[in-house]
Amino acid sequence: MKIAVIDDYQDAFRKLDCYARLKDHEVAVFHDTEKDASKLAARLKDAEAVVLTQQRSPFPRALVEQLPKLKMLSQTGRNANHIDVAACTDKGIVVSAGGGGIPNPTAELTWGLILSAMRRIPQEVQRMKEGQWQGSVGVSVAGKTLGVYAFGKIGSLVARIGQAFGMRVICWGREGSTAKAREAGFEVAVSREAFFESADVVCLHIPLNKETRGIVTAQDLARMKPTALIVNTSRAPLIAEGALVEALKKGRPGLAAVDVYEDEPVLNGNHPLLKMDNVICTPHLGYVEQGTYESYFGTAIDQILAFAAGKPINVMNPEVLGKK
Repeated sequence: MKIAVIDDYQDAFRKLDCYARLKDHEVAVFHDTEKDASKLAARLKDAEAVVLTQQRSPFPRALVEQLPKLKMLSQTGRNANHIDVAACTDKGIVVSAGGGGIPNPTAELTWGLILSAMRRIPQEVQRMKEGQWQGSVGVSVAGKTLGVYAFGKIGSLVARIGQAFGMRVICWGREGSTAKAREAGFEVAVSREAFFESADVVCLHIPLNKETRGIVTAQDLARMKPTALIVNTSRAPLIAEGALVEALKKGRPGLAAVDVYEDEPVLNGNHPLLKMDNVICTPHLGYVEQGTYESYFGTAIDQILAFAAGKPINVMNPEVLGKK
């Protein structure tokens, strides 16, 4: 099969152990993101299968209809909200989206960001490179309140690490999330208002969907302490559009650490958060880790090989299997 892999920013795919399993297929790898549907269609015009790296590129009907040779999409991870599955079904294209995600790397990055922000590590590293010595006094997390929104696979790891650091951990989220937190022995905030008002650090670990888009409002942020930190390693649109920048300008919360953005990739320093001294920004590194890549792309390759063998797996639109 002719296979295309898009949005491989680091040219990582061909260096993975699992890549060798495609030795009998023709593979083209693209490293930059092409947002124009017609230009992306030109890149993929000969592809019979396309590997999508998470949600880095949308796959709308306007693109699907320009790819007559495309037979299947192999998504890394189960989240396929960026794919027009109905359009793929109309065109007889199989969409396979399996698991492979590991919560630990994102939880690790979350804590890397918390400690970096509270202890001002990036700023102090830069000062030393510039020939200077200490320029700030950091803040310990011990004895502070960590707010975890929501208590899922990642949030539960973050909560346990906070507990190990001697933090009071409070949780918020939907009923199922808070029930799990209680079962694990963690405190649930008495109200949404109390959650944002009392936390010294708020971490967002909420899946993005139609219901959760903009779930963190300007009013929520305004309730946070001037000394508080908000960390988002999940998805940018969880916070109402423009609300975080404005909140930081007003001083509530006083700090932010962000790994995700409304429009990615962010190039040429073109984002308002990058211009703010009270924000640490990383380029969506949460799941960008060797073991996670092997897992995600290994599953994507499993899906392609199963399709090539006539036995598709992890199919999101099974009704397409009866079509020619």
